[in-house]
Amino acid sequence: MKKNIVLTGDRPTGPLHLGHYVGSLLNRLHLQEKYQQFVMLADVQALTDNFDNPEKIRQNIFEVTCDYLAVGIDPSKTTIFIQSYIPQIAELTIFYLNLVTENRLKRNPTLKSEILQKGYGDNLTMGFLIYPISQVADITFLRANLVPVGEDQLPMIEQTNEIVRAFNRTYQTDVLIEAEAIISPVPRLPGTDGKNKMGKSLGNAIFLSDTADEIVKKVRSMYTDPDHLKISDPGKIEGNTVFSYLDVFDPDKAEVERLKEHYQRGGLGDVVLKRRLTDVLDTILKPIRDRRKEFYSNKDYVYKILEEGTRHTEDLARERMKMIRKAMKINYFDNY
Repeated sequence: MKKNIVLTGDRPTGPLHLGHYVGSLLNRLHLQEKYQQFVMLADVQALTDNFDNPEKIRQNIFEVTCDYLAVGIDPSKTTIFIQSYIPQIAELTIFYLNLVTENRLKRNPTLKSEILQKGYGDNLTMGFLIYPISQVADITFLRANLVPVGEDQLPMIEQTNEIVRAFNRTYQTDVLIEAEAIISPVPRLPGTDGKNKMGKSLGNAIFLSDTADEIVKKVRSMYTDPDHLKISDPGKIEGNTVFSYLDVFDPDKAEVERLKEHYQRGGLGDVVLKRRLTDVLDTILKPIRDRRKEFYSNKDYVYKILEEGTRHTEDLARERMKMIRKAMKINYFDNY
C-alpha cells in the first residue's frame, strides 16, 4: 500500500460544476497516481442543513458519483465511499467531543462564516455546530495525513491537529497523526455573475453535465466590463469574468494575452470573446458529458462501485477503531 493517505470529498448537495473541476477534481486525478486516495461522499454533513430533505441527498450521491467517474476518477486507484455507512466516524465524533469546548468550536472562522451565511441565529442545530468535529473523525479514522482543501478550510486542519494532539496527550499514545493541508494551486473560480464564488445554490454555476446549449446561454450572461458599451471602446480585463475563465481554461495562453491587449485598446467585442470561451468550455466538457451519460444509464454499475468502496473503507475503519479503543483503554473484551 502507498504510504501517504489522502482523504478528500464533497457534500452531495448537487451535481458538480466547473469550480469543483478546477478546484479539486483535476487535483484528485493527479493525487490518485501518487497516493492512496479516499474520496468521501459526506452525506452526514449534507444532512446537517438538509435533514428534512434526505431524498435530495440520496439522488445527489448518484449524481456526484457519475461526475467523479466521468472526469476520470478511477475506482481501481481511488476508493469512493459513503460517510454514513462508516459507523466508526460517528463513534470517533462522540469521543472527540470530550476534547473540545463549545467556545472553541464557535471560534472556528469557517464555521462562524457558514452560520452567518445561512442566517441560523437562534435556530442553530447541534448537528451543524459539531460538524467540524465530524470532519476531524473523517480525517483521522483512516489515519489520513494529506487533506486537499481551499484556504478557507485551513481552520479545519488546524482544529483537526489540535484534537489529535489533545487525544495523544490525554491517552499517552501516538495512535493519531496530524494532517497536512494540500492547498489547491488554482484560484477560486468566480461565478458567471462575477460577484460570488461559483455555487450550486447561487444560480451562477456551469455544471459538468450542462448541454452545449446551456453553456452558450450561461456564457452569454457572463459579467464583463459594464463600461464597454461599444466595440471601439477600450475595455477592462480586471474583474472581467470572461477573461478570468479564459485564463483558466484556454490552452492557448499566447492568444489569450493577445486578446487582452486588443480588448484594452478597443476594437474587440464581448460577443467574440464569449464565442471563444463557449468553444473552449464545450471542448472540455463534451467528453465528460458523454461519459457521464454512459454512467448515468448504468445505475447498477455506479452503485456497485459505491458499495465496494464503502465496504472496503468500513473494513479498514473497524481495524483502526480497535487501535483507538486500545489506546483509550476501552477495549473491554480483549484481555479480561
